[in-house]
Amino acid sequence: MTRSTEQLSPALHAYLVAHSSPVDAVLAALAEETAQRFPEDQGLQIGPEQGTFMTLLTRLSGARHGIEVGTFTGYSSICIAQGLPADGHLICCDVSAEWTSVARAYWDKAGVADRVELQLGPAIGTLRALPADAAFDIAFIDADKTGYTGYWDEIVPRIRPGGIILVDNTFSHARVIDAAERSETVQAIRDFNDHAVADYRVELVMLPIGDGLTLARRK
Repeated sequence: MTRSTEQLSPALHAYLVAHSSPVDAVLAALAEETAQRFPEDQGLQIGPEQGTFMTLLTRLSGARHGIEVGTFTGYSSICIAQGLPADGHLICCDVSAEWTSVARAYWDKAGVADRVELQLGPAIGTLRALPADAAFDIAFIDADKTGYTGYWDEIVPRIRPGGIILVDNTFSHARVIDAAERSETVQAIRDFNDHAVADYRVELVMLPIGDGLTLARRK
């Protein structure tokens, strides 16, 4: 028993992954292709344990309608879509036709293309164009960090009561607690974290998965 979350060593992380449900072949191939084609950007992709967690959470919540802000090459969207029922629907927002061309190919390979709708363009505009009464069951925010608070404020009212919001990179690689760190990106994450935890519409917990994953439930 321990009263705090232990920091994971590389060996313990490998053990964790080995004792979670195995990553399917399509996701493994996508991770490999992403690393080969976009070596400088591959860190934008979530890890295997986070992907498995998101699939399980989507299934456990009974989600049918989802939205993702920041798709990159499609790993997280496949994980969410695999947790949706066959008639589920996931809107994916991204600005890169190049990155999402890979996502499109792997949505087909994963058999989830019929559940995914890609919206290319600035996500804040896509979100604001949605009906005010749009009802999503699950949302994932993992895009430009300076936009997080704006995305949150557009998404929360559109999440049904009991619905889930996941927000990635809320540790900002531990820089959020470094008083000497003054970058715009890190300050944006600090501001977002303060904004989210003070939002009376949700209850939330920040989880030490990946680079910090905030899990919120709409009241």
